[in-house]
Amino acid sequence: MVKNSKKDNKSVKVVKQGGDGMFGFAYCISVIGAAVYFVQQSVGFGGFMLALLKALVWPAYVVYEVLGLLSI
Repeated sequence: MVKNSKKDNKSVKVVKQGGDGMFGFAYCISVIGAAVYFVQQSVGFGGFMLALLKALVWPAYVVYEVLGLLSI
């Protein structure tokens, strides 16, 4: 979020940055763990690239399954 504030007739730009905190850390660690798991099962360069892609998108499948279980 960017806010402009007037102080002593000068325009000062204030930039507020937020972080993800523990959820960002947990996601990062889980992606690294998933990458290690999928890469160990991969064969060849194509399998390696697919393993990295799977490691990035697996949370979408987890959320989909959890929401599917909740709608019963």
